[in-house]
Amino acid sequence: MKRKEFNILNWLVIGATVFSCSILKAGNEDRVGAAGATQLLVNPWARSTAVGDASVSSINGIEATFINIAGLATVEKTQIKANYTNWLGNAKINYISAGIAQKIGDAGVISVGLQAMNFGEIMRTTVDNPEGGLGVFIPKVNVFSLGYAKMFTPSIHGGIQIKVINESIANASSTGIALDAGVRYQTGKNDRLKIGITLKNVGPAMKYKGDGFQTQAVYVATGATGSVQQRSQGYELPSLLSMGVSYDIFLGQAKTKSSAKYGEESTGVAKEGKAQHILTPMFAFTANSFGNDQLRVGLDYGFTATKVAFNLRAGYVYEKNILNVENRTNALTGLTAGFSVDAITKSKSALGIEYAVRLSSPFGVIHTVGLAISLK
Repeated sequence: MKRKEFNILNWLVIGATVFSCSILKAGNEDRVGAAGATQLLVNPWARSTAVGDASVSSINGIEATFINIAGLATVEKTQIKANYTNWLGNAKINYISAGIAQKIGDAGVISVGLQAMNFGEIMRTTVDNPEGGLGVFIPKVNVFSLGYAKMFTPSIHGGIQIKVINESIANASSTGIALDAGVRYQTGKNDRLKIGITLKNVGPAMKYKGDGFQTQAVYVATGATGSVQQRSQGYELPSLLSMGVSYDIFLGQAKTKSSAKYGEESTGVAKEGKAQHILTPMFAFTANSFGNDQLRVGLDYGFTATKVAFNLRAGYVYEKNILNVENRTNALTGLTAGFSVDAITKSKSALGIEYAVRLSSPFGVIHTVGLAISLK
């Protein structure tokens, strides 16, 4: 490794570690469920979901804006992606995500993304009218993100992202800001070994405000009525620190690495023009500030030929009591799986479809499906 690369990597890792240690109380069981804005923990993208979010070190493209922003630096020109999730299965929550990434300059990539949850119509009720009859309202949960990543050297990628969170109900709303940062290092023949670290959802506490906190009061001394503004309790963001490692195992006959990557899968073609078979095991550890720590294991098998790339994926997320129905604190039961198919043009651009499944109890099966366009 060159001395310059070594110094950059050291400073990035040390900075992320010191910063994270100053704010996180990872795995504190007493704080489970105490955070708000937990939609920030829901992966909206199919390819990384299929491996249980274990791709902290290997994620590429727009999906890196959720897993590890450093992977955004791998976009070669333009990438557009849209996904849909029936979040929590039978709960009938529609989760829509869209994003675009564009390379700027020789090594930088900028991204813009939007995630939105739709809960449907909910009946209005009050203390005086607990049975409703006052119409309906539609809760809204949106996350807007703006990210930037750069390839500092061929081996080191880093990135940062700012997210604006907005939540609203009939007569109250809350807005907050969160910051993500990440770094990735890759080495070995054909960059097979990758190591990643990311710090996510760091920001000030959020608080609901609005007319919903106003009540009518009667002054005993005068009998007059007036409006009283009540205070709402603030809530923290679900900050976390993730570290991961992955290794590409080349099973085919190609002697050189592929010319491009989209998502986590190899969708390029070796210079010899031969088909490639790549198996990528990946591991990650997530330290949650308001939840149990998690161990993540993922496996990605990719087959790439001249005009098509196919990937089959599976993963598992383990945390304390995940197998105990009575004491489990997570609606997800750990198992994930999925696949993607990309059609590759002569210019090496790709149009792909992607799918992932998560198992939940008691809400049922969660499906994520989407489209991805990668231009070169």
